[in-house]
Amino acid sequence: MKSNHLTIVNSKGIELKASLELPANERPWRYAIFAHCFTCSSDLSAVRNISRELANYGFGVIRFDFTGLGQSEGEFKDSHFSANVQDLIDVSAYMEKHFQAPSLLVGHSLGGAAVIIAGQKLENIKAIATIGAPAETSHVEHLFETAREELTHKQETRINIGGRPFTIDAKFLEELDRQSVKSTLKEMRKPILILHSPQDKIVSIENAREIYNHAYHPKSFISLDGADHLLSKKEDSVYSGKMIGTWVDKFLPAKPLKVIDTYGEQVVGHLDLEEDHFTTTIQTAKHTIIADEPASVGGDDFGPSPYELLNSALAACTAMTLKLYAERKKWPLEEVYVYLSHSRKHVEDLKSDRNEKIDVIEKKLKLVGDLDASQRERLKEIASKCPVHRTLITTTQINTEIID
Repeated sequence: MKSNHLTIVNSKGIELKASLELPANERPWRYAIFAHCFTCSSDLSAVRNISRELANYGFGVIRFDFTGLGQSEGEFKDSHFSANVQDLIDVSAYMEKHFQAPSLLVGHSLGGAAVIIAGQKLENIKAIATIGAPAETSHVEHLFETAREELTHKQETRINIGGRPFTIDAKFLEELDRQSVKSTLKEMRKPILILHSPQDKIVSIENAREIYNHAYHPKSFISLDGADHLLSKKEDSVYSGKMIGTWVDKFLPAKPLKVIDTYGEQVVGHLDLEEDHFTTTIQTAKHTIIADEPASVGGDDFGPSPYELLNSALAACTAMTLKLYAERKKWPLEEVYVYLSHSRKHVEDLKSDRNEKIDVIEKKLKLVGDLDASQRERLKEIASKCPVHRTLITTTQINTEIID
């Protein structure tokens, strides 16, 4: 997982600070924008967690601070709702120019209302997900009741939201009344996923019902049971990211794996040195496996390492051999667990006089079933007679040649 810090200049010349979350291989094949909640910032832990989970589904996710919030330039009074929507449109244009047009918008709280409005305006957006979103922008008007009166005879006034001071003007309040989320939903024909907690004390679950009822199919709802409005618990935001990533695959199908021709051989392994670090595609006649190295040695950890695959072959062969033997003997073997670890040890550690290292595979068996001691001992012997086991402990000749 990698984050790149970006500066995006919006249509008003204001610099918006953003971060681009990338998949482990740093090559997303689809993009998304995340719109944070009212008076929050893109650095909120829930925003980071959801964006990073989406990166695991092949997304490059831009999370940015709206005008006048977080690290972006501008004043909060200029961060009215229409300006938020325009910021989303401007960020989409930036992504289309420098990366790829985003296909997914995700919005939290009032950001959820903003992505509905912006999503209707942007043709490149194919799906929308909201989290704890209000059904109308007027939902936050109760925060400004005193300010409305003051602004009848003042150009600006200061308010306090969540212990933080903000300056607003009359235009800020006017913009809250201009946009209608429900009306937009009636016009929109795009897939929408609505995530909301029944226990949300800031934006009640009733808002989710209204959004769902006004939206057209395909529409989906996922309950974030037990979560608070800000998704303060990491498990709630991680769960949200996973659910969005899974849901959106229906509408933005995952990039299919390229099937490599084995040209009559049993297996082919392919590594593109320009595109990948160590991620290797292994293809049999009918199956595809991904092998990789862990991040600790420079890999992306997309699949088992070569030695883990070697152990996997031995584990599978051992389990299958024990199954066949027990069935032939009509022994009550119900389940087999084969635990394996590979290492290289000095021969001297193995009580030998030779000063060298050899490969050692530790094999441990767990046999489930009403077996007596003699049956268990015999199965232990049979475990060492499986074909892969015998291949590994006998002299093996490997012939290598270069082909065109």
